[in-house]
Amino acid sequence: MRELTGPLRGAIVLWLAFWAAVHLYFAGGPFFEWAASLVHPGIERAMPFGGFGFPEPVEMRSLHLLVFTPPLFLLYPAFAKRSPQTRPSVFDWVWAVVSAAPHLWVFVNAAAVSDRMEYVDPFTPTMMAMGITCMVTMLEAIRRAVEPGLAWMVAGCLLYMATGHHWPGVLNTRVFTAPEIIEAAWLVPTAGGVYGPLTGIVATTIAVFILFGAFMQGSGTGRLFSNLGAAVAGRYTGGPAKVSVVTSGLFGTMSGSSVSNVITTGAMTIPLMVKVGYRPAVAGGIESAASVGGALMPPVMGAAAFVMAEITNIPYGDIIVAAAIGAVLYYFAILAAVHFEAKRAGMEPMPLKDIPAWREVLADAHLVIPIGLLVWLMTERWSGNYAAFWATIAMVGVSLLRARTRMGWRAILDSFYSAGLTMAPLAVSIAGAGVVVSALTATGMVVAFGGIIKETAGGSLGLLLVLVALTVLVLGLGIPTTPSYIIAAAIGVPTILELGRPLGVDLLQAHMFTFYFAVIADATPPVAAAAFAAAAIAKAGPTITSVHATRFGIAGFTVGFAFIYDPGIMLRGGVVAIAMATLIQVVALTLITSAYAGFLMRPMGVALRAALGAAGLFAAFGHVAPDEVRLLVGMVALGATALVQGMAGRARVA
Repeated sequence: MRELTGPLRGAIVLWLAFWAAVHLYFAGGPFFEWAASLVHPGIERAMPFGGFGFPEPVEMRSLHLLVFTPPLFLLYPAFAKRSPQTRPSVFDWVWAVVSAAPHLWVFVNAAAVSDRMEYVDPFTPTMMAMGITCMVTMLEAIRRAVEPGLAWMVAGCLLYMATGHHWPGVLNTRVFTAPEIIEAAWLVPTAGGVYGPLTGIVATTIAVFILFGAFMQGSGTGRLFSNLGAAVAGRYTGGPAKVSVVTSGLFGTMSGSSVSNVITTGAMTIPLMVKVGYRPAVAGGIESAASVGGALMPPVMGAAAFVMAEITNIPYGDIIVAAAIGAVLYYFAILAAVHFEAKRAGMEPMPLKDIPAWREVLADAHLVIPIGLLVWLMTERWSGNYAAFWATIAMVGVSLLRARTRMGWRAILDSFYSAGLTMAPLAVSIAGAGVVVSALTATGMVVAFGGIIKETAGGSLGLLLVLVALTVLVLGLGIPTTPSYIIAAAIGVPTILELGRPLGVDLLQAHMFTFYFAVIADATPPVAAAAFAAAAIAKAGPTITSVHATRFGIAGFTVGFAFIYDPGIMLRGGVVAIAMATLIQVVALTLITSAYAGFLMRPMGVALRAALGAAGLFAAFGHVAPDEVRLLVGMVALGATALVQGMAGRARVA
């Protein structure tokens, strides 16, 4: 991103902050309507967009893209080396102005767009020109500000619609005319495309949660999480690594972004890990493995979780409840891996001078109140955007309780700007994902890919899950988490539900499985956004860093499958079923992480590592056996090894 200065930087800060504030105003519609009614009962008719709350869907989606797309061309250079790095070029200004035209046209003509019959009413030359302009500028914005791989995927889908009738076998499609392709990608707001439901989710619910995260950061909640992580884990073996894991999990409640987590927490934890003896690539791997889990951590999970709530029609409160134990298990697996690695290498805790006192932690403890309020409102089935609105307002109010956390006007402005800066690239990436989904649906590729995966699986649910997981991980090579999840869910979830029907697999289980692997893909090689960011801080190779990230997070892959086979971790069933499912995973993860670390209570040889690994895999995946048998095998293997190693250690001391 460019480092702009002077009046232009101030103008962009004010622009992004203003429109982020407008999104917060929209979310608080019911409150503002009530407050205004106390002053004048009919005042809502004089308000912008004809009342309080969010505008009509097409108006809202086009406005969202209208205000957030043009700044991307001013903030992000076209080329890393050849383009000006401190100011936009003339061509950047042209791109910015042209990119606004199609969204402005839709915004002005929103009523006509909403009323037109898709694929029936004429697609005029003006619409064609605007649609092509939108596709070109959106692809360039995605290439610059998000990920070139996603831009290529969107372009590839459009090309496939144009040439699919020439492709053989299951890839063959009907002939699509140029107007049909552009209409499907651009102007079908009820089903997909640029102004489809996915853009609607980002413009409403996700935008307000981004605001909440920005205000958490601005109030000093990040300092609270950082100090809490150091106070809890810093005194133990391999302290900085454990601080990284705990802190990244806490930061995940704010950002839901793996790269953001790496940049925020890694700047502190990676140098500390290197200082106590971790190799730079290992330190970066630990940080990136921990950071990707932020999108799994309730109450503010990644954008994909809100998409899940929309496309499944499952309340977001139910999703965060179902995700809670799985997120904790993921971080438990990384903590166990880090602990065994540190013990094997004989690493030291953090220096005492770097560990904050508990009074320092408690000085910011009041900042958890808005998080608790958000969780409570969500469990009370408030809409996500209205709950996040009140949590954001509460964050500002609670920050005033202590001088060290008090948010002045500058901190509030910075928080709005930070939120707008996050919303802008997300807006175009989700619009691009909408184009992909629209193309896959129109061409029938959703059904074709699902059929290919189902045929390859041969009726085996386990093999099908492996194939879907691999599909998501491959998609993660070139596109961000949310588009990856959207595309994989469209392809894989229907088949998972079909083959999982005998086991009672339901919609939420299938989507949680897909979502979990879409998140983890951010840390798996060869292209891993989180690992690449951590490698830059650690001054290590990005590929080897991503390999270490996978190594530390790989035991957590078992949790994804547990959503299907052990639904107790989704808080389903009685207390016994939930406890049994959770305990099986804890034992399995401990065995697997100790096996590949080569350490439990003492270093282990190859044979013992293989035995413990086999026992762990059986506990995690041996679903043909009763749960009691899986747990017993795991606990016996773990207990016997710990007992023998403990006795050997005492004998050596004696």
